[in-house]
Amino acid sequence: MAATETLTAERILEATEEVLRRYGPAKATVVDVARVLGVSHGSVYRHFRTKAALREAVTERWLSRTEKALAELTAQPELAAPAKLHDWFALLFEAKRHKAGDDPELFATYGVLIDENSGVVDQHVGILIDQVRSIVEEGTREAEFVAPDPEATARALFDATARFHDPAYAPEWRRPTIGTEFEAVVGLLLRGLRV
Repeated sequence: MAATETLTAERILEATEEVLRRYGPAKATVVDVARVLGVSHGSVYRHFRTKAALREAVTERWLSRTEKALAELTAQPELAAPAKLHDWFALLFEAKRHKAGDDPELFATYGVLIDENSGVVDQHVGILIDQVRSIVEEGTREAEFVAPDPEATARALFDATARFHDPAYAPEWRRPTIGTEFEAVVGLLLRGLRV
């Protein structure tokens, strides 16, 4: 890092991803992160008090990227709720598939970090279910869906599609029929919601 560059939490998180990709979660250290940044490990600790806090922040940052893209889709007023719900699950599935396929080392690393940070994961899942609930409520208001309990419906939809977003199923995402299987499940769910 050049002397004129400010050390920010974001720069530390970027460097941490690089270190995790290179060494994996078992061998990556704060000293490795500091070395990549050209600073002392104490400088990293000024932003993140512990190694665990740093790892939690990296996990949260990784998960929030998907949340933001899905939030943008959820907020689109021009899409009818059935199309929006389909596209929401399709975007979630595609985001997870890309993460698993484009950077398998980092995806595997995040699998370990997610296990360490269940609170971050629970918060992430809560945010996603809240977005689905918002779409279900919209569809109910517009008389496109019948869902007396939008919160329970959103959780059921999320759970029913787990095969297409839960990292435990990542090996299946490479199958040539997975796109057809996704459409069959989401289509069935949408038909079940319609008036």
